[in-house]
Amino acid sequence: MRSARSKAAAVAVTVPAASVLVVLGTATAASAHGTMSDPPSRVYVCKDEGPESPDSDACKAAVAAGGTQAFYDWNEVSLLNAGGRHQEIIPDGQLCSAGRAKYRGLDLRRTDWPATPMSSGPQTITYHATAPHGNSNFEFYITREGWDPSQPLRWSDLVHVRTFTHQNPTTFTNWTINIPPRTGRHVLYSIWQRVVGSEEAFYTCSDVDFGGSTPPTDPPTDPPTDPPTDPPTDPPTDPPSGTWAAGTAYTAGDQVTYNGETYECLQSHTALAGWEPSATPALWRQL
Repeated sequence: MRSARSKAAAVAVTVPAASVLVVLGTATAASAHGTMSDPPSRVYVCKDEGPESPDSDACKAAVAAGGTQAFYDWNEVSLLNAGGRHQEIIPDGQLCSAGRAKYRGLDLRRTDWPATPMSSGPQTITYHATAPHGNSNFEFYITREGWDPSQPLRWSDLVHVRTFTHQNPTTFTNWTINIPPRTGRHVLYSIWQRVVGSEEAFYTCSDVDFGGSTPPTDPPTDPPTDPPTDPPTDPPTDPPSGTWAAGTAYTAGDQVTYNGETYECLQSHTALAGWEPSATPALWRQL
């Protein structure tokens, strides 16, 4: 974890490990807004780098995919009517954006998102709420060992770490959570669910690095002694060209058709619902 913390976070009152640390003072607001600041969420990182001229390749790609406004509105990766139905309303592969096209750049499958060093055991994390709201629940998850950051983030990839209920967050709120052993790059995922007066929920993806390389989930087995004699009868499910389809991995230069028009891929990516060629000029050029 980073040694330097916000001055506001530094004045938190410490209570026993694995219990909430709350900044002195109280605050109420008509609506809640916020995100993880330590380890920083993807939207927080790109906001800090500057939406108009980000430093990292990952943030540059995120801005190219969804535009700059998402990072000016960094504290609004949320759904108004979540009401605890997170897995029901957010599709696999869109957990970091909460399924919102505006934040689609946060779902880019990349192995170079800026990551905070982390180790297993008790770790103090910080949430930055620009409009805190009392009596809220906070859930924290970590990706399973063997998770591949080049693949979509799915609900089944998350392992529950800790839930804090009936919390009264302030501008900077700290919790101590016990992180299980991990290797390589992972995502710390959080859900802030408001309970009283609103069904709104906020979602964050924070990239962390435990060091070492991420082991594969299923190690390769010995190849068959006799290769198959007949080619597969079914065509590949993710063709690099043809008709555009969500879930397909495209490489710069690939050509697809969409609504009767032909488009050329400008930037390698995996397509998501809401990223149709006609809606993403940063990713596709009409021919």
